[in-house]
Amino acid sequence: MESFEISENFNAPRNVVYEALLDSVGHGDIIGEHAEIRNRVDAPFRIWDGYITGRNLELVPNTRILQAWRTTEFPAGAPDSTVETLFERTDEGCRVTIRHSGIPDGQGDGYRKGWADFYFKPMRKYFKGRKD
Repeated sequence: MESFEISENFNAPRNVVYEALLDSVGHGDIIGEHAEIRNRVDAPFRIWDGYITGRNLELVPNTRILQAWRTTEFPAGAPDSTVETLFERTDEGCRVTIRHSGIPDGQGDGYRKGWADFYFKPMRKYFKGRKD
């Protein structure tokens, strides 16, 4: 199993970023794709037309999201991976850190690149200057 950590600073308050990632409309607006996600423990989510699925394991408002997470590329019978998303207040807004663990061997680099390209990159644009 593989794991990694990736972080990025955003020019928006951490509550705005946290809430957007747990809202179907906000999440979809960020990534430019349909997303089904809710701000509730044990709620399932489905993103990128079902490429990513899972459920929320723990939610600490504006601080931490812990999820069981998988893609259609996981081998048959492979357990879900774990994604922990942390939100820290900074002078400019917030720092988001993603700790992704339990990834099937050989897939870690692809998911690290996916988080950077398909989440952090559009998040920089979406949250630029957001204060609400």
